Parts: sequence; C-alpha cells; structure tokens
Amino acid sequence: MSDRLVEMVVESVRVHMLNSQHVVILKESDRERYLPIWIGPWEANAIAMKLQGLAPERPLTHDLFAATLEELGVTVRRVVIADLADETFRARLLLDAGGRPVEIDSRPSDAVALAVRTGAEIFAAEEVLDRSGVSPESGEEEDEGTALEEGEAGTRSGPPPEEREGRPGKSRLHDPRLDVFREFVNSLGVDQEGEKREGPTPE
Repeated sequence: MSDRLVEMVVESVRVHMLNSQHVVILKESDRERYLPIWIGPWEANAIAMKLQGLAPERPLTHDLFAATLEELGVTVRRVVIADLADETFRARLLLDAGGRPVEIDSRPSDAVALAVRTGAEIFAAEEVLDRSGVSPESGEEEDEGTALEEGEAGTRSGPPPEEREGRPGKSRLHDPRLDVFREFVNSLGVDQEGEKREGPTPE
C-alpha cells in the first residue's frame, strides 16, 4: 500500500446511457480531481440507495455485512483504493477488531458500499490517482500515466466490468475514449442526455 494516501468523497453514482455501464466517481476532498471506477449494477444500486437515504425492506448484502461487523464489535476505520495491478483496481478494508488492526482485500465497489454504511473514511493511494485520476477541462496532451477508468470502453473480450473491478484502458495521447470520459467528468452535476445520476433499481 502506498505511504501517501489522499482522502476521497463519493461524488456520485451514475450510469452511462451509451453503454449502460455503471460508475462510482470518487473526488479528492480538497481539489478537483476524480477517480472514476466502473462497477456492477448491484453494487451501484447499493451505494446509490445509501447515498439517497433509502433503506430496503430487507437488508442487502452490504447492510448485512455492516450489521454483522457492528454486532461483533469490529469497526471499519477506513477503506483504501490501494493499488492498480494487472489492469484492476484493488481496495483494502482497515478494521479494528477489539484493538487489533486487521486488513482485508476487497473490490473497490464493495469497499465503498461498506464505507457509506459505516461512515468510514475513504482514501486512495497517490500513485493510483496519478495513474487514473481525471481532472475537469484536462488538456489533450495528457500525461502518459493517466488511465481510463475501470472497464475499458469497447472491450469485447474478458470478464464483464462488475467482475474485473478495474481494467483501465492503456492511456494514449488523443485517445478518443479518454476524450469521452473527460466530457463525462466535465459534466458532473449537470444532467445531460447521454448520462444521468444513478438511482436505486426498483425491486
């Protein structure tokens, strides 16, 4: 795990209407830089429901996990988007089990869904942000370390986005996929025809 961690907040959960893929967008707490992560529809729904203050009739998986940890006296201290390896984002849960620190591997979507339920802080490793962070109004000459968010647009092989929790496309100058996502980030907070904020999926 990187020594340098940056505090993040959940900016929004959205679905891109052109490809029907879901994305959770994390934002640095003190600057305009975003970390977009493609996630599956069920995880997107779990995060969005909690952000909107909605409660399901019966506990969802993340609700059950959070309630179980609380009952066992385990506290979620923070979650960290800790690494980007093999084109996949990796997260870590940092827990306190009766004074004993515990770290557990996690998918980013599950880590964020748990964090919004427990009030745990969300962090990202600086090196991950350097490689995959996106800033609004970015110039065309992107640094070679910038990567597309997880779930390479247009990929027809390999596991679906919800299974790979990452897989950013290799960054290239003038990569049209990056241009599309820059427009996506620049539109945050503005409803547009091609994208919308993701709400809960009806039962």
